[in-house]
Formats: sequence, C-alpha cells, structure tokens
Amino acid sequence: MNVKLTVEYDGTDYCGWQIQATAKTVQGVLEKAVSTLVGRPTRIIGSGRTDAGVHALGQVANFISDKELQPYRVQRALNALTPEDVTIKTVEIVPDSFDARRQGRSRIYEYRILNRSSPSPFHLRYAWHVHEPLETATMRQAITCLNGEHDFSSFRGAGCDAAHPVRTIYASSINRSGDLIVFTIEATAFLRHMVRNIVGTLVEVGRQQRSPQSFAALLDARDRTQAGMKAPAQGLFLMEVKY
Repeated sequence: MNVKLTVEYDGTDYCGWQIQATAKTVQGVLEKAVSTLVGRPTRIIGSGRTDAGVHALGQVANFISDKELQPYRVQRALNALTPEDVTIKTVEIVPDSFDARRQGRSRIYEYRILNRSSPSPFHLRYAWHVHEPLETATMRQAITCLNGEHDFSSFRGAGCDAAHPVRTIYASSINRSGDLIVFTIEATAFLRHMVRNIVGTLVEVGRQQRSPQSFAALLDARDRTQAGMKAPAQGLFLMEVKY
C-alpha cells in the first residue's frame, strides 16, 4: 500500500525536514514512528525539504507498506508515536505511482512579519519581528515582477544543489492585518533560502532603503550579493503542496 500523509509541524526544535545522522529532524521522527507502526524500517518521501526552524501546515509525505492499513488507524497511531509538535492531519491510500516529491505541481509558502515597535511572546516562534514601520504598498509594488518564469540566482542561498536557478512563480501577494504582514508565494519549486532571501530584500523596500525598481532589477542581476539579508527561519511556513 502507498500511504500519503499530510503533516503539520512546529519546526523550532528541529534541524529541518531532511533526516540527519546526528540531529533531530521531522523526517527522522516520522520515519521512527512509521517504522514502529509497520514493524520494519521504512523510508518516508517528503514533498521537499524545509530548513531548520521552518514550520509546515501542509507538508506532504508518502511511504510504502506491505501491510494492509486503515487510514484512521494510521492517523491515530502516528499521532500517538510522534512528539506533540508534529501532527498527522490526514492519511490517504493512494495509487502505487504517487510520489510526494516528484509529482508536486506547486508549493505555497507564507512568511509572517510582526511589524510593531514591541515584540510579542505569542509570535516569538512564528514571525519575524521588525520594529520599524514597513510600507506595505511599496512592498506590493516590488513583488509585481516576481510572477512568471525567472532566473532567481539573486535569491539563491549558498549550498543550493538545484540543477538550475530558473523557477516559475504562479502567484505572490502581501497582506496586512493589524500588526501582522503576510507574504504568500506559490511556485513550481523553490531554491535554497529563496523565500527568506526575497523577504529580507522586501523588508529593505518596506523600510525605504531600496526602491521597488531596484528590487525588480535583481532578477536581471543574477547576483546574490546585491540582494538583501536572509530573513529568519521562524516566520516561514509551508502551507500546501498541490498535485
């Protein structure tokens, strides 16, 4: 049986998704739980890697079981076997051909910024606190250049192992509700640290340290040194994977 999981996790205490020999990862704790459930070592395929400290509301993974499993029993068992900061939201039996990583059509991420003079204990783990007022209208103007197919070398993190830097952005938006600013972006896939590097540069636009036009010029520059800082991990959420 091919079993598909939709997983929600708080990434604060994890060294990212991908399994590591000497560090606690989300994939690691899930594989341990699944292996206990099915009674043998079992590899889990994730839709993609999230970095240390990054969260997910809609990570997708799948595994193959030679035992017949009932989805509701799998969900109950895995939620009992995993830590409280990792939750199995849904379980589905899918065709044998389904692969969580290879068949993903697009991924949606959100980045959350708390924009007020004082920090908040309730957003400490889940948003980047920026105390200077940000001009969201100017930030919205800047992101109009993102949609479509572009070379994102200027927002590519060091150590990225992607074969090429070209990605297609389907949609991007910036919304503000009170003190919370949310940047949402949907793409075929993302380069290492791409969203966080875009957000770090957008904050410079919001601070009026950089113009929307100079932000757009970064796509042609293809030079990471010309873009802004990398935004902290805690504001980033993988929201959904579409198939």
